[in-house]
Amino acid sequence: MNDHENLNHTAWDCKYHVVWIPKNRKKTIFKELRPYLGEVIRDLASHRESRIEEGHLMADHVHILISIPPKYSVSQVIGYVKGKSAIAIARQYMGKSRNFTGQSFWARGNYVSTVGREEETVRKYIQHQEKEDQRIEQLRLF
Repeated sequence: MNDHENLNHTAWDCKYHVVWIPKNRKKTIFKELRPYLGEVIRDLASHRESRIEEGHLMADHVHILISIPPKYSVSQVIGYVKGKSAIAIARQYMGKSRNFTGQSFWARGNYVSTVGREEETVRKYIQHQEKEDQRIEQLRLF
């Protein structure tokens, strides 16, 4: 794996850990929506020359490690991915075939942190997120 990527006049390595939730944190990302949404998010990120390095769709939130070129802001790329994925979900699963306005699938805002030299730690965190959530849920039952 390269340490950096290149644009015409820039060498860069900009990776971010991003988390966002569905509106009202409803547990809607499940079953058939999960694999579909994963493909949609990867495809939409590539429209902004970004790449999903690691990702995990939980029942009530999304974790991704994304590489974004410096010519785009993080909020611009994530806003694009969230907005267009909401439209794709509405068309595929809600029967909306035409213009999709006035509703939203995702809650406003997101969490973002720069990865820096801790990329491997963030990758492991994302990969083991589901197990950790199950462990915490078990502790709440007692």
